Amino acid sequence: MATVPLVLVHGHPFDHTMWNPQRAAFSADRQVITPDLRGYGTSPRVPEVTRFEQFAQDIRELLDELEVQACVLAGLSMGGQIVMDCYRQFPERVRGLVLADTFPAPETPEGVGVRHAMADRLLREGMRGYADEVLEKMVAPYADAEVKAHVHRMMTATSPQGAAAALRARAARPDYRDLLTHVTVPTLVVVGTDDAYTPVADAEAMHAALPSSQLRVIEGAAHMPNLERPAEFNEALGEFLTKVDASS
Repeated sequence: MATVPLVLVHGHPFDHTMWNPQRAAFSADRQVITPDLRGYGTSPRVPEVTRFEQFAQDIRELLDELEVQACVLAGLSMGGQIVMDCYRQFPERVRGLVLADTFPAPETPEGVGVRHAMADRLLREGMRGYADEVLEKMVAPYADAEVKAHVHRMMTATSPQGAAAALRARAARPDYRDLLTHVTVPTLVVVGTDDAYTPVADAEAMHAALPSSQLRVIEGAAHMPNLERPAEFNEALGEFLTKVDASS
C-alpha cells in the first residue's frame, strides 16, 4: 500500500526540530517533510511575512518544488492555523489534517494588542526573557528535563525579527471556524490535558465542528504533546495515517 507524504508544520517560536520524534518514527516508510517557516530556523529571514496567508503559500511552493501532489498536513499551535489556511487555499492537495493544540477563531481585540506588544518586546529585548517566562506553559512543569531544554533552545535560537513579524501577521489572521465545517477529509484533533494556551475545550469544539474527525486527548502533556508524550502522540498519528493511506 502506498503511503501518503506527511508535512509537519511547527509552531511559534520553534523550528522543524520540534518534530524530531515524529520524523524518527515515520520517515522509514513515508516521505516526511518538516519545513522551517519563513523567519524561523534556517529559513530566510527576509522578506519577513506580512500576512498570515503567506505561510500557507510558502508551503504550497515547497510542495511544488518537491513534486508532492497530495499529503497529510499536520500542525501544532500556530502551525495548526497555518494548516487550516493551507486547506482554505489548496484543499485539493490535502488528504488529511492533523490539528494539534490549536484553535480556529480569529484574534480578539485584546489579543491583537497583546501580540503587537509582544512583537515590540521581542525586537527590543530578544527572545531569552520571553523563553524563560513561557517555558513551563509550552511544556508542563513536570516535563522531562531534556524536553524542556530542547524547547528553550528552539525559542532562544529564533530570530526576534521573524518571531515579531509572525506575531503581527497572526494578529490579523482569518477566522477558520466556518471553514472547519466544510472540511471533507479525515481530521485528527490532538490536545494535551494540561494545555493552558489551547485547552481541551477548544479541541472538543473543533472536533464537534469537523464533519469527519477524531479527538485524542493526551494525558500528562501541556502545549507540545508531540515532544512531551511522543509515544502516545505517535500512536494516535500512526493510526490516523494508516486510515488515510487505506482511503487514498
